Amino acid sequence: MEEQNFGTRDKRGFWKPNELIGYGPLLAFPIRILKILSWLLLYPGFLLPWGIFFIFLASILWLYLTPSMETLKNFDLNWILYLFFRNLILISVLWGILHFRLYYKQVQKNKFKYNGKFQDKPNKNFLFNKQIFDNIFWSVCSGVTIWTAYEVFVLWAYANNIFPTISVNENPIYFILLTVLLVNMWHEIHFFFTHWLLHWPPLYKYVHALHHKNTNPGPWSGISMHPVEHIIYFSGVLIFFIVPAHPFIAIFLLSKIAIGPGLSHSGFHKLFIGKEMVNTKHYLHYLHHRYFECNYGAGLDGSIIPLDKWFGTLHDGSEEAEQRMMNKLRESD
Repeated sequence: MEEQNFGTRDKRGFWKPNELIGYGPLLAFPIRILKILSWLLLYPGFLLPWGIFFIFLASILWLYLTPSMETLKNFDLNWILYLFFRNLILISVLWGILHFRLYYKQVQKNKFKYNGKFQDKPNKNFLFNKQIFDNIFWSVCSGVTIWTAYEVFVLWAYANNIFPTISVNENPIYFILLTVLLVNMWHEIHFFFTHWLLHWPPLYKYVHALHHKNTNPGPWSGISMHPVEHIIYFSGVLIFFIVPAHPFIAIFLLSKIAIGPGLSHSGFHKLFIGKEMVNTKHYLHYLHHRYFECNYGAGLDGSIIPLDKWFGTLHDGSEEAEQRMMNKLRESD
């Protein structure tokens, strides 16, 4: 399948999809039930393929790779280190495979790659003069550590009844709504406003600029962030201090926001898996890395809440938006 059937590549090597960035129909008016159900249940859509993937991943982590509630009642270095290495292995395998295929072996060359260039040149802006080494360092040393620290605290809090807990059997509909929609909506809200805050000049200069060195991002750029940004980024899980939930929901949220950025920063619009193509559809966030002052939302084209649209920060991929962004950049020079 050729990329020109789905988009265009300009003379500078930048590819963009034909369709403009849009949002899911859940909050659109007039309400169209069939369109909402199609978006929610059919492929490709909100749940398929990636929504179900992250629910399945969290289920495996909770059922088979998380210590018992009895064990979690007391802080112990053994289970804390177990969770750290579990998370480290998970992110290394998933992102390692993605990076190996897309950037090392280059199995689909630059087909559907937003920026036609790869990251193989030495660059003194990065640690070790190499983007991939810089990204791995910050993702592992800071990202996995702080992700695990939040998970350790949250699981300990659930085990000691500090967080309000629900029973799946007694609250099946609420549990499903949390997993499928409400947690995702919360993450979109939390990410948008904390991300916007990180573009406040002092925070940007000393914190968020580290992540924005990745103007041509790859999978390991996803949570390549300053430790202060990691603390802010993963803090959304603290909502469960006041919102009744289940430990699985917390693991689902943390694992999704830790692993998901590997896709939103992959740099590709579509991935070849065998003979099939799977959408990543993260042009929205790629444009943020290219232009900085737009698209502060959670990264997925087709998100639930159109916050960038409401706040006037949306670059939808149109020529009008491109011109508006270029004018803004010229004014800031």
